[in-house]
Amino acid sequence: MSTSAGASGYSLQSRLMLVFSLMLFLFLGLTGVVLDRAFRTSIEAGAADRLQVQIYLLLANVEEQDGEFYFLQDLQEPLFNQLNSGLYGYISSVSFGELWRSDSARTFTPPDTAFLREAVPVGDTHFEVMPGQDDTFFRLSYGILWEDGIREYSFTVIEDAAPYYSEISNFRRSLWSWLGGAAVLLLAMQLLLLRWGLSPLIRMAADLIRIERGERDKLAGSYPQELQGVATNLNMLIESERRQQQRYRTTLGDLAHSLKTPLAVISGLLPQLRDSQSPSDAAERSEQLDTINEQLERMSQIVSYQLQRAVQSNAAAALARHVDIATTINKVLGALQKVYAEKAMEVSSEMDESAQFTGDERDLLEVLGNILDNAFKYGKSRIRISVHRLNTTHAAEIKVEDNGFGVPTEKLEFVLQRGARADTLAQGQGIGLAVVSDIIHSYNGEISIEVSDLGGALVRIRLP
Repeated sequence: MSTSAGASGYSLQSRLMLVFSLMLFLFLGLTGVVLDRAFRTSIEAGAADRLQVQIYLLLANVEEQDGEFYFLQDLQEPLFNQLNSGLYGYISSVSFGELWRSDSARTFTPPDTAFLREAVPVGDTHFEVMPGQDDTFFRLSYGILWEDGIREYSFTVIEDAAPYYSEISNFRRSLWSWLGGAAVLLLAMQLLLLRWGLSPLIRMAADLIRIERGERDKLAGSYPQELQGVATNLNMLIESERRQQQRYRTTLGDLAHSLKTPLAVISGLLPQLRDSQSPSDAAERSEQLDTINEQLERMSQIVSYQLQRAVQSNAAAALARHVDIATTINKVLGALQKVYAEKAMEVSSEMDESAQFTGDERDLLEVLGNILDNAFKYGKSRIRISVHRLNTTHAAEIKVEDNGFGVPTEKLEFVLQRGARADTLAQGQGIGLAVVSDIIHSYNGEISIEVSDLGGALVRIRLP
């Protein structure tokens, strides 16, 4: 596995930062546009209200005589009396156009004079923004019906919009400055929060690098709930990979040890075949040849089996079958009694014929072959075998006892380790019981070595 930071593509943090940044700028941009438009609308609405007040001031002081308008006193708004003050008043009608203009508008030319003949319904107002060549103006027209109830006029007030837009520009600069500052602050906070939120992933990646370097055996420490399952599965994968590597390293040793018993049978029979010359021994030779063929077939099966075990992650995961334990024991005994015929071992057995093993028959042959071979090898003259079912389940208990020298109490657990042998003088590589223990534990079974009342060793196996 590779956890190099130089992997192609962006890091997860960069991707999230990019997405969050785009969302942040989009949100703040839309917020700024909405606030800017709302403020501009508010300014224009305020300008319209102010112009409406100015029209009411005109109406309060105006008089009309023979179609001409005049004021009895100066207007309350002094800007109407100042030339080019930026506030201009007009009175007009659809028929005659302009009827009156304020002193401030004497030299003022509106960007558009069409409003002087615009028909504004009585009691209604019409507000618009009038863009000029250099400046922009606000205009509000109000339609009235004069006192005689016949004549309709339009009162119009025009105001320079520059002060309003200056205020809008100031607000806009302030708005985008604050939003820009908020964006920078939020991005900084977002980066900190992302680093804090992704810190378990960063820590996991660092731990995996340490595992690659051999500085650690597995992912240690606690992870958030969302990553705990990933960490557990990664640890299982790492452990499985290490077991697989160990299995590759030990397969040749296991294979060699597994072939030991069939080779011993063949080695014991070949001298007998060589020494047997008389025709009366033909039947015995035929039986011995059958035994050799059987052992050669078993050797072929052992080679295939060990190669299969080298790539299996769990022996218990093999295709499960019900194997008769008693039948398998008798098959192994038949071969071993021929190998150790000179020892004339007395074998007694008490076997429940209904006891069965659920798993691969080759596993059971491997286990029983090693256990019984040790009993024949180290026993003096007697072997006792018993097989019982446990309760009403398929679980079974197998006990193999001999009357040999046994195993010292302090070495009962030691001999189950790979390469460990209580007898350093006897021929062997010391991995038989370790192979047996490995197979049994792969089926969640149990194996223990005790002292038999016969004086030798008692091997107790419990299979689920």
